[in-house]
Amino acid sequence: MNYIGIDIHKRYSVACAMDGRGRKLKEARIEPNSSSGFVRFFDELGGQSKVVIEACWNWGLINDLLEEIEGIKEVVLAHPFKTRLIADAQIKTDRLDAEALGTLLRGNLIARAHIPSRATRARKNLLRQRLYWARLRTMLRNRIHALLDRQRVLELPQCSDLFGAKGLGFLRRLELPEPDGTLLREQLALHDLIFTQMRAQEKRIAAEFSNDKMTAHLLSIPGIGPTLSTVIASEIDSIERFPSADKLCSYAGVVPTTEASGGKVYHGKLLYFCNKWLRWALVEASWVAVGCSPYFGSLYRQHRARGKKANVAITIVARRMCRIVWQLLHEQRDFETRPFTAHINTVPGCSRWRLTATSETR
Repeated sequence: MNYIGIDIHKRYSVACAMDGRGRKLKEARIEPNSSSGFVRFFDELGGQSKVVIEACWNWGLINDLLEEIEGIKEVVLAHPFKTRLIADAQIKTDRLDAEALGTLLRGNLIARAHIPSRATRARKNLLRQRLYWARLRTMLRNRIHALLDRQRVLELPQCSDLFGAKGLGFLRRLELPEPDGTLLREQLALHDLIFTQMRAQEKRIAAEFSNDKMTAHLLSIPGIGPTLSTVIASEIDSIERFPSADKLCSYAGVVPTTEASGGKVYHGKLLYFCNKWLRWALVEASWVAVGCSPYFGSLYRQHRARGKKANVAITIVARRMCRIVWQLLHEQRDFETRPFTAHINTVPGCSRWRLTATSETR
């Protein structure tokens, strides 16, 4: 078996091949990153090979090219922040990085990252485009608010949402002194364009995930709507990857960091190395759930009454929701609202406070 470490870049890659004893067989600079270049390298090498690449920005393209080459038994994706032999190196070159990757692969010491299928990656790209437009819309709305706030005398209409039908109608009829009048018209035109793009994308997302079972189970959870359910399903990809709910919570980054030394335990900020898209979706769903679900609302108010800040309390709700997500997907069933029983939960890490669907917490 040959072990090949490949340090990939935008226009070229550096490959280092070694055998099972660690003897270097071949080094090459493959330029450009084309299928023919990689095929030529492995044809000259011969035999069966295992390949490792790092999860950088264009890893998906290289991974697809390598999977199509005969003679490659496995392609391993390395977690770049956990590959300490490379991250802590004081002398870093493309050749040394490729050699270090091959050495770690030969010793089965690679911190592996999950490789989603091509279909899953395509779905993620579709969803993240929708989320990008949403963030851009928020930035644009903030600019419009700033523009309105710098007007000396301006009375806004009494409406719950300035960017609803009534509010937008007022903004389009509003006459402001120049150059603010022109700036407002330009920003409203861009806002309408983003709104149109988002609606078109939501239709494509609905058609893409219409028959997805994971999405259907997630939709039954209070607070999780069509967009967030598709995001959560795509980021989880396969629930079989997580043997327990704790593993999924760690992957989602809704658990705090822990430092224990000398008999003292300190819980700090949330985990940094996590799936930030999944954490964002769970937190957003939790904010909705505390307003529409008696169960999640009671859990949130309970921890607020204990003195927890709003962000900390909503993270606790997100962690509970994450555990529910794992249970539902593991059992392949929908969320059920069950009647309250007098039993007090004694599971370690869970609250011992009684939660009901109607009563207020203590």
